[in-house]
Amino acid sequence: MAPKGKVYRGSVKDFPGFDANQDAEALYNAMKGFGSDKEAILDLITSRSNKQRVEICQVYKSLYGKDLIADLKYELTGKFERLIVSLMRPPAYSDAKEIKDAIAGVGTDEKCLIEILASRSNQEIHNLVAAYKDAYERDLEADIVGDTSGHFKKMLVVLLQGTREEDDVVSEDLVEQDAKDLLEAGELKWGTDEAQFIYILGRRSKQHLRLVFDEYLKISGKPIERSIRGELSGDFEKLMLAVVKCIRSTAEYFAERLYKAMKGLGTSDNTLIRIMVSRSEIDMLDIREVFRTKYEKSLYNMIKEDTSGEYKKALLKLCGGDDDAAGEFFPEAAQVAYRMWELSAVVKVELRGTVQPAGSFNSDGDAQVLRKAMKGLGTDEGTIINVVTQRSNAQRQEILKAYKAHYGRDLMADLKSELSGSFAKLILGLMLTPAQYDAKQLRKAVEGAGTDESALIEIMATRNNEEITAINKAYQEAYHKRLEDDLSSDTSGYFKRILVSLALGNRDKGPENLTQAHEDAKVVAENLKLADVSSNDSSDSLETRFLSILCTRSYPHLRRVFQEFIKMTNHDVEFAIRKRMSGDVRDAFLAIVRSVKNKPAFFADKLYKSMKGAGTDEKTLTRIMISRSEIDLLNIRHEFLDLFDKSLHHMIEKDTSGDYRKALLALCGGED
Repeated sequence: MAPKGKVYRGSVKDFPGFDANQDAEALYNAMKGFGSDKEAILDLITSRSNKQRVEICQVYKSLYGKDLIADLKYELTGKFERLIVSLMRPPAYSDAKEIKDAIAGVGTDEKCLIEILASRSNQEIHNLVAAYKDAYERDLEADIVGDTSGHFKKMLVVLLQGTREEDDVVSEDLVEQDAKDLLEAGELKWGTDEAQFIYILGRRSKQHLRLVFDEYLKISGKPIERSIRGELSGDFEKLMLAVVKCIRSTAEYFAERLYKAMKGLGTSDNTLIRIMVSRSEIDMLDIREVFRTKYEKSLYNMIKEDTSGEYKKALLKLCGGDDDAAGEFFPEAAQVAYRMWELSAVVKVELRGTVQPAGSFNSDGDAQVLRKAMKGLGTDEGTIINVVTQRSNAQRQEILKAYKAHYGRDLMADLKSELSGSFAKLILGLMLTPAQYDAKQLRKAVEGAGTDESALIEIMATRNNEEITAINKAYQEAYHKRLEDDLSSDTSGYFKRILVSLALGNRDKGPENLTQAHEDAKVVAENLKLADVSSNDSSDSLETRFLSILCTRSYPHLRRVFQEFIKMTNHDVEFAIRKRMSGDVRDAFLAIVRSVKNKPAFFADKLYKSMKGAGTDEKTLTRIMISRSEIDLLNIRHEFLDLFDKSLHHMIEKDTSGDYRKALLALCGGED
């Protein structure tokens, strides 16, 4: 069933010993009389390929003079009926029906149009157009043109031609030219040349466009998706993003669509049915792999939790297996991971904070404004927010001195007495130097009953040598104790060793060493029990070398180590750590690996988790917003949008309130 030379990646295969007459009779018996045997129907239909189901329909008609699809519609109901009936149609006719439903009546289901037309191959598009004409005696292009408008309509029409180049031979010169043309059509142009985006993204081959996207990232410092979000809008933006995602990885695009169809309250059953049916004989195994890797749970289990009855049973049969049970990484996912490490190594992204030094700064004037805001009855919180969040940390230190000199009072003490709750913690945290703030957070994490391991990991795993040195000094000055001693007394075992090693601030600063990287990758593989060769080192010696590699090697070198690791084991180091380690040790090493890969993305993920679901982790939210505001919060904002399809500004606005929210939004610096 797979194209010549390719491995079949569908979950549904031809049924061995297939007998269309026997199956037609079994379905007839399952529906005759009072009620129907739904279990027999779903077992039979989900275990036959589409070609075999079409044959069953033909035999059913000749045996009983009845239309099998009509009988199934009559006997079954609801979502289960929609799923089973969809399985009985040939793929092109199923797509045609979905599109007809999407544009029929009042309103248009743009998401359905985008999903189908952005993801289908040239041949699938040609088959769809012919099936639409055959089923409805109408021209698909004319119907879509009549139901859509603007650049969205133009791109849909281009995709409907099914003329994407399919040559895998790529011209480096044309790759560079296309990347440059896209940059000049968007980021470097007043307004946007949408026609250039439509031409390049609608016509060029997948292989060519993947290289264009890599080149675009190198010359612009940002992924093409971010530029599309900034330059385009509405359904046209969504369509172009879907095209880019399908170019990069069709399996990842559908994994994301399935996840979004089931996450949160309610299920988008139309999307779930459409994808499970349409991909069951194409790339369901790839989708399952990506889903498991990306969302840390199997597609099988998510369907199991989110659906019920015969509908659930049929979907699980189409899914074809539970990857949580297998617990293994996959070759396709390993290739994606390798490419990510490769890009991480070559792309130089300028880190940018959201808080800049204020122009025409006057520390005496700011000190007076703050004093006035706190004098008398009541407090002018708005003024405090405006001054504190719109000054750099160095300027805030000047304000502290000016306040003391002018009024003989401690500004920190005054702010503490006037403000309260999370808002007070945010403002007071901003008034400390970065090293003082980190030292205070570490002290809070280790003092009293219990330890905040998450805070320890977040700070210690992400700070550079200079920041660690400054934190050690600030900790000693504030608490008259060595940070290393407090970490040692409050933690234990391997986790303690990791933290103490990081607290030394001894990470190398040099470039990669390829020979050493290969040796280091061997140690990592042996420690994670993934190496084909075993060394004579003891377990303790291996652990020590593994710890030393992750805690002291330079970031450029570690990127190379992790690439070598994938080549050696066919596993991504992040996935391997998740599977083979546990608890605080796992979390610490994951934080290091993710910081090496993409530190802004690591913090974006932490911010998202601090606000998603019921309740808000205000400690984490406050800590990251303060500590990253002058370093890379703008990059974090962009990663947040790329990862979660929503802006950090919007999530803060929705999840917090009052003056705390106002101050956080001021630090956030804008809506993306």
